[in-house]
Amino acid sequence: MKIVILCGGKGTRISEETKIKPKPMVKIGKKPILSHIIELFQNQGFNDFYLAVGYKGKIIKKFYAEYKNIKVLDTGKNSLTGGRLLRLKKHLINERFFLTYGDGLANINLKKLLNFHKKNKKIATVTAVRPPARFGELYIDKKQTVTSFQEKNQTSSGWINGGFFIFEPSIFKFISSSKSILERETMSKLCKLKQLVAYKHANFWQCMDTLRDKEMLNKMFKAGRAPWKKI
Repeated sequence: MKIVILCGGKGTRISEETKIKPKPMVKIGKKPILSHIIELFQNQGFNDFYLAVGYKGKIIKKFYAEYKNIKVLDTGKNSLTGGRLLRLKKHLINERFFLTYGDGLANINLKKLLNFHKKNKKIATVTAVRPPARFGELYIDKKQTVTSFQEKNQTSSGWINGGFFIFEPSIFKFISSSKSILERETMSKLCKLKQLVAYKHANFWQCMDTLRDKEMLNKMFKAGRAPWKKI
């Protein structure tokens, strides 16, 4: 199976790093987070990568130039997520494929995800994750008295889109243009047709949206606690 990784955004919330490089090239340890994502797939037997680049894409193209199993394709500086995928259509005709983002790590079992997708026989599967809670939770009564103070509790949070999609080739019928946002227009259409199912991954998942996220992932890696490497 082919793996599409969306790598074209500007990463404005981590601008301390992305002024000089695209977000997928921000390092965790000595390697870009993108390399960690690629290795996550490789370690589970998936090796055919398509990197959809945009902002500062030449840096990614140069870095992976010698990797024959990694194709780096310019999908436009201003394309949105659906549009980036649409520009790869000719490479994905008539086959099922993975899609994920270039800034998220998880200890997800990709073969279990694939089996789940096959079993449900829908156009799309999204991996649902619980966002890591950032703050303690207060319960306050009508008199403004704190009745309970709970430290960071991940399980109290709802499910969110964690990336790690699987799509059937018919997904392209639901993307209208380069201005399409995969997570809005396309997913909305699939939901109405009941063609989107969620694979629940309740274990480790972390995106790198901010400098704080980057520092946390680096601490995990340097301490030998990198859950995305232990599947």
